Amino acid sequence: MPETWDYTLYIPNDLRAVTVSRGTLRLILTLHGLAGLADTAELLATELVSNAVQHTKGPAALRVRRTPEGVVWIGAWDTDPAPPDPPRPLDQVAELEGGRGLGLVKACADYWGWQPSARFGDRGKYVWCELGAV
Repeated sequence: MPETWDYTLYIPNDLRAVTVSRGTLRLILTLHGLAGLADTAELLATELVSNAVQHTKGPAALRVRRTPEGVVWIGAWDTDPAPPDPPRPLDQVAELEGGRGLGLVKACADYWGWQPSARFGDRGKYVWCELGAV
């Protein structure tokens, strides 16, 4: 049975939080012997946290955990309870400045989804994805 763990990084509504989140995620995965997932996990976390920070006005959080089945789960919480827009196919947004985020998540993760959630006393949502451990 794989080692399980769970980390949450609470972040302000600040675009610099994306870089902090990415570096923290890489460190967590490296320290737990999962450096092989770091590049893909960083891409996924960047998209999730960027959306949380850019499209809301409140705080956000990055959650990273490893399940007993060995799956690495990455989620971003934000204060907007509205569901995210459905991912657009990457071939439709390849030349655009934005709009690729959830399309990349859908393409690179094993699974993804969202759910309503509350943190900090605010209603909001978690958008999450899963990666099978290597």
